[in-house]
Amino acid sequence: MTRISIDPITRIEGHLRIDCEVENGKVSNAWSSGQMWRGIEVILQGRDPRDAWVFTQRICGVCTTVHAIVSVRAVENALNLEVPLNAQYIRNLIITAHGIHDHIVHFYQLAALDWVDIVSALSADPAAAAKLGATLSDYRRNGVQEIRQIQDKLKAFVGSGQLGVFASGYWGHPAMKLPPEVNLLAATHYFHALEYQRIANRIVAILGGKTPHIQNLAVGGVANPINPDSQSTLTLERLFAIKAEIDKLGEFVNQAMIPDVAAVGALYADWTKYGVGVTDYLSVPDLPLDTRGTRFELPGGSITKGDLATFKPITSYQDGYFRDGVKESVKHAWYDYKGDDQARHPYEGQTNPRHTEFQDNGKYSWIKAPGFHGQRMQVGPLANVLAMVAAGHEPTQRHLNRVLEIASAVAGTPIPVEALHSTIGRIAARAVRCAVLLESLQNQWQLLINNIAKGDFDTFNRPVFPKGEIRGFGYHEAPRGVLSHWTVIENGKIRNYQAVVPSTWNASPRDDADAPGPYEAALLDNPVANPEQPLEVLRTIHSFDPCIACAVHLLDAERQTRVRVQVV
Repeated sequence: MTRISIDPITRIEGHLRIDCEVENGKVSNAWSSGQMWRGIEVILQGRDPRDAWVFTQRICGVCTTVHAIVSVRAVENALNLEVPLNAQYIRNLIITAHGIHDHIVHFYQLAALDWVDIVSALSADPAAAAKLGATLSDYRRNGVQEIRQIQDKLKAFVGSGQLGVFASGYWGHPAMKLPPEVNLLAATHYFHALEYQRIANRIVAILGGKTPHIQNLAVGGVANPINPDSQSTLTLERLFAIKAEIDKLGEFVNQAMIPDVAAVGALYADWTKYGVGVTDYLSVPDLPLDTRGTRFELPGGSITKGDLATFKPITSYQDGYFRDGVKESVKHAWYDYKGDDQARHPYEGQTNPRHTEFQDNGKYSWIKAPGFHGQRMQVGPLANVLAMVAAGHEPTQRHLNRVLEIASAVAGTPIPVEALHSTIGRIAARAVRCAVLLESLQNQWQLLINNIAKGDFDTFNRPVFPKGEIRGFGYHEAPRGVLSHWTVIENGKIRNYQAVVPSTWNASPRDDADAPGPYEAALLDNPVANPEQPLEVLRTIHSFDPCIACAVHLLDAERQTRVRVQVV
């Protein structure tokens, strides 16, 4: 038996350590460990609930927008506060654009380099790569000249004695098996992706004031005034500028990303056998279409043991099935619960750090272990896509069918929906969700335009905080899965605040019953050809798109000044 420790996992957000035991070329045991201290909940105690979203955005440098949205939703939920339709649509535009940006970055910049051999692309024939691209889609940028320019750029990296951002890949690894022309086509789209993710982010910045860390939110709505007669507000001119940006995204998502993911998945069809892990899935509905969060454009719910027939919907922001189902265990996490060490509901959650050495059978992570009605759950685009298919969501079914059709054609054999329960399936589901979000982005833009045309310019309802205690939770189907914030407010101040984030669900350690978390379970039976170059371990972990900064919020307990900025 060989023990592998990868610390830190790179091409993710935050500091994640993965330990594996390998026997006979396969992973036989695994531990997922977050390596930073969590404390943003402590910072929020005693603060004004209207300010919480500003603080929670700082949980992560990537997932800023999603924490802001969920934080205001949690406080609005506690107040039972309605949110004007225009504010809902503006928020929906922001989170769909952010999701598209995130999904593009995940495949091309974070995950693809586990499958695409950049060095191999140097020996490819650009004309053959362009011909291959033409068989997959009508993407206009698959021309020979543009592909050759990318290859020349890569050769310049090598000629200078370095590979730049590509320097640390396991190039030539025996698990890398794409033909050179496929590698070159994917590398070309890697560089294109840098342009298109920036377009998606521009939409977030126009509506949010800036990105990361948007500035336009408020408990009760948004700070985007609408006045067709004033150039200092959200005008039709600005909205049509946003529409122009939305239109640019379509060609890349539908003509490059979807075919790329389908083709790479087909050429690595053997990886539909690996990375299954936890097949109880959880997602939540999103993009509210009314002022109270009782109707949504995108459905969500739970699925048991991978069986779509077991789908149970989550239907509103007040849904008791979701509200009562979440608990977090700290048996194997570096925290203590005072009074009772059993798993706790977030309203009763505590953040009391107690660090020990890394203990295989004890505490070994700064990440708590959530469960849903007592079960370990996998969250993320795979959970969301399966839930939307089970709910009969037509755009999801259509885009999934296209991915499976392309993949089946490339593989030369039918690839069923069941293949999604895998490492490669998680990546495919993320591409499907990206295409679905693009349609939703277009639809939310039109809904906002139509509502303004009716003469409705409202974007904010003022919150009023009562005496005594109120409780609320907010959720969002973030790019990495179910994100929820939970707050207890007493006399207008935060008494308790807990964030249960996607990577808390997926990257968590074992729970009270010692059941492994989704990362840990998905790694079991993964092949490992060379323990010195554990590429296969990285493939499965990267398929979840880890965000450990979200899962283990960092706090300097000594409150020392690290940097001071003076504006002159």
